[in-house]
Amino acid sequence: MTAHNCRFCDAPLKHCFVDLGSTPLANAYLTAEQLTQPEPSYPLRAFVCSECWLVQADAFVPPEDIFSHYAYFSSYSDSWVEHARRFTIMARERFGLGATSKVIEVASNDGYLLKHFVEAGVPVLGVEPAENVAEVARSICVPTEARFFGRETAADLVSRGHAADIIIGNNVLAHVPDINDFVGGLSTALKPDGVVSVEFPHLLRLMESIQFDTVYHEHFYYLSLLAVEKVFAAHGLKVFEVEELPTHGGSLRVLACRAASTAHATSPGLAKVRADEKAARFDRAETYEAFQSRVAPIKEGLLSFLEEAKRNGKSVAAYGAAAKGNTLLNFCGVGTDLIDYVVDRNPHKQGHYLPGSKLPIYAPEKMEETKPDYVLILPWNIKNEVVSGNSKVAAWGGRFAVAVPELTVLG
Repeated sequence: MTAHNCRFCDAPLKHCFVDLGSTPLANAYLTAEQLTQPEPSYPLRAFVCSECWLVQADAFVPPEDIFSHYAYFSSYSDSWVEHARRFTIMARERFGLGATSKVIEVASNDGYLLKHFVEAGVPVLGVEPAENVAEVARSICVPTEARFFGRETAADLVSRGHAADIIIGNNVLAHVPDINDFVGGLSTALKPDGVVSVEFPHLLRLMESIQFDTVYHEHFYYLSLLAVEKVFAAHGLKVFEVEELPTHGGSLRVLACRAASTAHATSPGLAKVRADEKAARFDRAETYEAFQSRVAPIKEGLLSFLEEAKRNGKSVAAYGAAAKGNTLLNFCGVGTDLIDYVVDRNPHKQGHYLPGSKLPIYAPEKMEETKPDYVLILPWNIKNEVVSGNSKVAAWGGRFAVAVPELTVLG
């Protein structure tokens, strides 16, 4: 199924942003039994709407096929958990959250963020579509409902006394096929002077650093402030603050409230990011259409590096069974002929195989057994965390490398 019209404003999609061919779902990890079975793949392309400037994937995979049983657990990234902890402190202090408040997080995952509010005595509710992940959150005393979020869910929550002082949505806005239903739900669930806080990778940084590997089927959108303000405004929400963050290669934290609310002053960060996007010509179709030509050199650089390592008898392993890594490996056509295996801290991924490339996934201790000459870090956004947490690699003479925005051997 292909979306020929914009998911937000219904205008025809005429301008291609990037085409990465046909690939499996980035988080569809394989069991040993599935290795010999046909693997479903889907077109992986994104277009830009020249009416509202929303960049969006055109191939539609039902969200139930992606998120009902999910392999991504936020708590396995120490830096991300710390980022969330700091946010909860800021939110409690700035918005006066306490025992009579209500915090809702949409796509609350394994309770990585809400647990900090729970510890501080602030009532919370997580809304997480993946039952297996929601159960982990409940096990650490984070109340969590396993359901998809939209207007209907929001209305039900409000009817049960769960109207929110703050609704948090970190890295979920890009994942919802019906963005109007989702943002309408945010507006519905919000108290009159409540705050919506959403974080998402900034399209401006994606384009600057050629982060094409963050394009995968689980991401329906690649978001700019320009597009997000239009979507929010259509559902009675106004942005009053924007903060630029280093997470996920460069993200925005957008704070919004009801359009009628006068409780929140506008920050200078909003004007700054608006100006940055205007300078980058985000209101011109040719700006987006030029991105495709910048992707090919990354493929060439990675293949050249891996082929040279093989010629020289050097072994290569990968670190991080991340979705972005699957986009990279599958677009470049890399498999077990060039990389021996991948390691990941997440035990839910260990013992499985990457979709497409079919690299076996092991615990990080595997590297100490084989002592690879190179370790390719697939989640480049946490490369500093990976290098500092795996100092033994340098002890045996191994070196780390990243492929985006260009092939770089670290150290």
